[in-house]
Amino acid sequence: MQRVLSVRLILENGMVFKGHSFGAERSTSGEVVFSTAMAGYPESLTDPSFKGQILILTYPIIGNYGVPAKSKTNGVSDFFESDRIHASGLIVQDYSPQYSHWNAVESLGNWLKEENIPAIYGVDTRKLTKVLRQQGSLLGKIVFDSIFDVGSEIIDNSEDFYNPDNYNLVAEVSCKDVIEYGDGEKKIILVDCGTKLNILRELLKFNVKVIRVPWDYDFNSIDYDGVMISNGPGNPDYCGTTIDNISNAMDRSKPIFGICLGNQLIAKAVGASTYKLKYGHRSHNQPVRRVGSNQCFITSQNHGYAVDESQIGGEWESWFVNMNDGTNEGIKHKTKPFCSVQFHPEAKGGPTDTKFFFEDFIKLVFE
Repeated sequence: MQRVLSVRLILENGMVFKGHSFGAERSTSGEVVFSTAMAGYPESLTDPSFKGQILILTYPIIGNYGVPAKSKTNGVSDFFESDRIHASGLIVQDYSPQYSHWNAVESLGNWLKEENIPAIYGVDTRKLTKVLRQQGSLLGKIVFDSIFDVGSEIIDNSEDFYNPDNYNLVAEVSCKDVIEYGDGEKKIILVDCGTKLNILRELLKFNVKVIRVPWDYDFNSIDYDGVMISNGPGNPDYCGTTIDNISNAMDRSKPIFGICLGNQLIAKAVGASTYKLKYGHRSHNQPVRRVGSNQCFITSQNHGYAVDESQIGGEWESWFVNMNDGTNEGIKHKTKPFCSVQFHPEAKGGPTDTKFFFEDFIKLVFE
């Protein structure tokens, strides 16, 4: 097979960034976004919230600690946030094919090839990130300029621009069937809108049984003690069925907690709207403040939409605010056990400063 000579990232505004391939040699397209996290690429790439997106990592050296083992405990991956890579592509400045880590079993490049995910290194990610901060997230495509032979067939790897906002990505990444974990005293419904597996791991640390259900499953038909609404990708407007189920669940007054997309869906269930951020929050260093206090936390985040908190109504109040841009980072009911956060208390990767929210939720469940 003839080797591909060069690879480019082409943005919808016409800008072109050239680089070298270290992943699968195929073209792809998606929304180009950036994360300022310094570590955690195995977790980020397998986070379903990155579905449909080409991920830029601003930290300059990527790959030096390799990729961990694909081991599982009780059917749940030990180190990844789902069973596969969901990001459409990866862009980095410098790729390190030589890795060293006690838990590493292969290089990042080999893993990307196994998962059929294209990746580019040698790109000026600082310049590229500045473009996205100034103009907002853009559609882009990774294009291999050369056409190569597969046997006698000629393959053209050209791609059109793909806009993930035009698709119900939650339906694509959610589980398809009801899955049960653990055998604890209390039953927790985990509405899988693209859940990170560490949400599941954190819940299973307590004396609970977790019932993981698809995004559009009527979980109100099940007897339960609490509901967790997970993170997930894309535009929350596509999740009308989930929003209706959340609204119905509020009539039962049992504890409900939302994470990331879950925050947006709970807000929409009480009449608020959401809007798309210019370039989103994707990092491990987002500062949030608890409203009405000077208490701040450094949080892990990965979202492109935010809640218009002015529309949540008199029974609800803003809970957290982002210290960088003032956007909503959580809401809570004034009298009932309903609340949600826009950030990721389960981390993986990122700081674990807000992991106590799981314990707080479980306390409500056992009351």
